Amino acid sequence: MASLARVLVVDDEHDLRRLLKLYLEREGYEVLEADDGLDALSLLRQGGIDLALVDVMLPELDGFEVVKRIRSESAIPVIMITARGEEAQRITGLELGADDYVVKPFSAPEVVARVRAQLRRARGSFGGREPHRLGSLVLDEEARRVTVNGQDVELTRREFDLLAALVRDPGRVHSRDALLEQVWGSSYLQPKTVDVHIAGLRRKLGDAVDISSLRGVGYRLEA
Repeated sequence: MASLARVLVVDDEHDLRRLLKLYLEREGYEVLEADDGLDALSLLRQGGIDLALVDVMLPELDGFEVVKRIRSESAIPVIMITARGEEAQRITGLELGADDYVVKPFSAPEVVARVRAQLRRARGSFGGREPHRLGSLVLDEEARRVTVNGQDVELTRREFDLLAALVRDPGRVHSRDALLEQVWGSSYLQPKTVDVHIAGLRRKLGDAVDISSLRGVGYRLEA
């Protein structure tokens, strides 16, 4: 039985919300519901929510705007719900700060597994370590802070965890599957999830890091 965490399910489809609520409550989670983006943000701002499942297509505010506003205020895990074939939407959601996505129609037990994995990752701790220094870049896992030439660089939670995984072992080749398991705590995700976050790191860190792509294999942070 999972420890009691509070999960917010945001979807305008009543039957889908009820299905997810049923399965999540069976696992020991407390479930709150919202049928539009504004109600979701109102509940989130009351505090105490540990994870949000957010549909892309919502009345009032769409799921992308909800995720964007969540990320401006909170680091809780966010899993987006998208329709089949909407790859561009999934990538947009990840770039805005979502941690994972599920595609309709989905298996409710799979969603529960992803919720469990994201909560496990969110509760992980990297404390007690000395900052990593690589050229002009300093990554402090305890403070969850990255600087380049002394200037703070804003990274999403997953970008930070991905960079930390690479910085801990420069020169080593990391497969996408290994990074998914290490950073996201789940093998359910698509390898493209890693690609999207690597692109974000390259864009934000520029010449401060050299992350090589090994086609068909994975990534390596050059020492």
